[in-house]
Amino acid sequence: MFRIRPEFADERGEISKILDDGKTVIRSVLLITCRKGSVRANHYHKKDWHYAYLLSGKMEYTEQPVDSNGNLKGKKESVVIEAGDMVLSHPMTVHAMRFVEDSVFLALATESRSQRAYEEDTVRVRLI
Repeated sequence: MFRIRPEFADERGEISKILDDGKTVIRSVLLITCRKGSVRANHYHKKDWHYAYLLSGKMEYTEQPVDSNGNLKGKKESVVIEAGDMVLSHPMTVHAMRFVEDSVFLALATESRSQRAYEEDTVRVRLI
């Protein structure tokens, strides 16, 4: 989890750097709304990795890696994400989001999110 804090502030407002690593190529940015109690994801991606930056609300983010055959391995981990926090979902890692409050987040993905490309890269798994 990344806690995003303003790097600069003055009487006009604040500037927060959400992503600036010089290497990441973002091919898709999505604005996603979620109702309290809903669950999103419950899948993993074969190639794509993406950041989820929570603009408002609160969610419980859970992840667990899978092996090359898609079998769960390692430890399942969860963290509570609040507005201003960001998580990174790696490929071959099942991830799921349960929304504790009505929420809005940005998904910044390394692969196209056209429906065809997304479905080819996504494997649905029930994590939560």
